[in-house]
Order: sequence, then C-alpha cells, then structure tokens
Amino acid sequence: MAETPIPLDDKTLLAAADWWTRLRDAGDNTDSVSDDLTEQWLEWTQLDPRHMEAFEHVTALGMRLGNLDELTRQRFVNEFARPVPAPRRRFRWPLAVVAMTAAASVALMALAGYVAWTLRYGGEQSNKVYVSAVAQKEEITLPDGTKVTLGGASRLTADFSHKERRVELSDGEAFFQIEPDARPFVVTAGTLAIRDIGTAFDVRRTGQHVSVAVSQGRVQVSDKSSTHLGSRALEAGAGQRIFFDPATAAMRLGDIAPEQTAAWRDDRLEFINEPLDVVVANINRYSPRPLRIADSSLETLTFTGSIKTDAIDSWVSALPKVFPVQVKATQEQIVLSRAQGKASP
Repeated sequence: MAETPIPLDDKTLLAAADWWTRLRDAGDNTDSVSDDLTEQWLEWTQLDPRHMEAFEHVTALGMRLGNLDELTRQRFVNEFARPVPAPRRRFRWPLAVVAMTAAASVALMALAGYVAWTLRYGGEQSNKVYVSAVAQKEEITLPDGTKVTLGGASRLTADFSHKERRVELSDGEAFFQIEPDARPFVVTAGTLAIRDIGTAFDVRRTGQHVSVAVSQGRVQVSDKSSTHLGSRALEAGAGQRIFFDPATAAMRLGDIAPEQTAAWRDDRLEFINEPLDVVVANINRYSPRPLRIADSSLETLTFTGSIKTDAIDSWVSALPKVFPVQVKATQEQIVLSRAQGKASP
C-alpha cells in the first residue's frame, strides 16, 4: 500500500528530529538507550498522536534518502550548508524501532537543518506583505531582524530564502536598518535594484520615479531594465542620494543633508528639484483630502523645499505665490490648474 503523506507542522517535525538525534547519540555512547530516556521519549509520543507519526515520518524519510548515491546525498546536504558527520555504527532503537544507517543520519541532519531554517525564515514569512494606511507610519521587523519604517500609504513585500533576502517596494516609502547577515539584502523599486552594503537607507517610490537616500554605510543601485552597454551601477554613501527619472532612464547622484534623509519620519516631506506631479503624489500619501493636477503642463514644474505633513493646507494656499497655479478646494479634493493668463515659467 502506498504511503499517505502526513500533514505535519514544522515544529512537530523538528521535535521529532531532535528526539531522533538524542536517541541516536545515546545508543552510540552506551550500546543501549537508558530507561529514563526511553520513558521520556514514550511520554513525548503519548502527548499527541501526531508525535509518533512525525517520528515515523522522519525516520522513513531518512531511510529513503539513505538509499541515494553519495553524490546526490552530498548535494542535498550542501544545499543547507550542513557538515557531514562521521559514519556511525548501528545501534538498537527502543521498542525495536528500526536501525538507521549512517547515510540516513546525514539525510536527517539535513532535514533538521532545513526545518530549523524554515521556522526562522520561511513558511508564513515568505512573500509576506506589509501595508500602511494614508497618513500612518508602521514599524515592522522582517524575519532576519531588519527594522523597517513604512511611510504613509506604502506597500512592501518580503520574500526571504536561504540564499537571499529580497523585498519589493510597490509604492510609497520605507526606511531600512539592515541586520547583518551572510545573505545579501536587495530592495527592488520599479526597475531599480538597491543592494545593501551594510547600511541604513531610505527608498521612496512614486510610480517609476525612485529616490534612494543613505544615512549610514553604502548601497549599490542598478537599473534592471537598462540594455545600454555603457550602463553601470551607482554607489551612494552616507549623505548621498540617487534619484531615478523614468523619462530619461538616468540615475543622478547628489548630496543630501543628514536631516533630510527620511525626514518624513519626523512628519516632514523633503524635495530637491523634483517634478510637481511627484511632489503631489507623495503629499497625497499623508493628506486625507487628495490633491489633483488638472493641467498636465504643470506636472513638469519642479519644487525644492520642505512640507510639514500637518500643514499641507498652508503649503497649498501658498502655491499661487511661487507657481502659475490656481487652487480650488472642495470637501473631497484640492484641484490645481493653470492660472489664467500665466504661461509656463
């Protein structure tokens, strides 16, 4: 009769693997397993019928994997960076449980390593989505311990594997404080890939416009969509900023004052020579009453300055003094249109 897969959770499988290791070590050291250890093992199996199922499951898996050739078995073990233990002689399992081979020992150690990794980095943590509401900031901790602050109306997806830590910023802004780890940490935002080089940095995505500001360490930024032979990645260090403009498909490197890096965490939006449509889109992530640009010719106007998120209405009221715009406010929205008789500057 064919085996029926047992739906067992990772914690139970890991506990079963732990019991297998303890019983194996006791049998190797004394040629028999002590009555106390046997009694403890029996108590564990009787706590839940799934415990014995899990024990039999990993034992059967180990025996099947023990029949693999040496090369295949070594690849399996290396995949999870587990050391290969020295060969072990057979021993008596309690209650006549079948003896395990040395090859099965290797396979089950790899299984234990895989389950431990899954508990730490995989399962429900993989492809996990984090979302913040308009005008709300969210403090989150990723599976590896990395701290992230999400700006208003932002969306982040974390997808971790045993080889790489990857997150995608679909919209909005996020400040990252990276936890050291052997695996690389990569943030994707539009067509850009931002690779951490031991740092803390801010990423803001507005459509395909992307801004990266570094407060500590360094980052490497590359355009995944670029097909130019001369294209290259840019590096930015503390006090520097990279801005990507999709209209020109170019990345610009510039300086930024420390207090401007992720200033939004202190309820202040900072812009340096940025298109008005980008400015408005970011303001809308904090404004309960959205702004809308009615005349597309206004979108290319550029703005440099600071806007407090609790004083957006005051900033809007002052716009006609610096831009050829007129403001019409309703309860639902604020509309910006070109002022009559004023041409583009």
